[in-house]
Amino acid sequence: MHPRHFNPSRPAGAARGVGIAVAAALHAAVVGALLAYQPAREAMLAAVPIMVSLVQPPKVPPVEPPPQPPKPKPVAKRVERPVVPPPAVTAPVEAPSPVVVPSPPPPAPPAPIVVAPPPAPVVAAPPAPAAVVTQPIFNADYLDNPAPAFPALSRRMREQGRVVLRVLVSAGGTASEVQVRTSSGYERLDEAAREAVERWKFVPAKRGEEPVAAWVLIPISFRLES
Repeated sequence: MHPRHFNPSRPAGAARGVGIAVAAALHAAVVGALLAYQPAREAMLAAVPIMVSLVQPPKVPPVEPPPQPPKPKPVAKRVERPVVPPPAVTAPVEAPSPVVVPSPPPPAPPAPIVVAPPPAPVVAAPPAPAAVVTQPIFNADYLDNPAPAFPALSRRMREQGRVVLRVLVSAGGTASEVQVRTSSGYERLDEAAREAVERWKFVPAKRGEEPVAAWVLIPISFRLES
């Protein structure tokens, strides 16, 4: 085996690798020569077992990939806007004012139904008592009214009967009107009774305390003595 030669001009790592390769090659050559010689091969095999060692290649440090350059930012396309000519200045046109139609007012809520109580019965005031009307008086003694005279011809003719006169007595107590209501059947007797009553005095009728005119019936009888 030959000693290793050190070459200071080579790097340490590279020299170490070359030395290992040369040593391996020399060992292989020696072994091959010995094995080619039959007696020696047998003696070696009998004396020393064959040892094979694997020579691992030197570890190479991993090479990092070069950094990728940054992606270029997209360039925004410049859009050229068409040149619009300035608008012509014109007088402003007034737009018509919008016609506002007022919305109809909401319908009024229905008035609540109020049930009024039934009206109280109207009690009519009792009528005032009517004033009492008294009839005219013609037969009072203090009036001194004379009885009608019996006609002489009626006596001779035997005429007799009963006459009813209807007399209107004034508020002053005199006979304003005398009518024959019921005849005696003889005109001379009826006329004699009417002439007598026309001269009588009466107590007038009264409504309360007030004298009023009123009608009164006066019967007069003509009888002959037997």
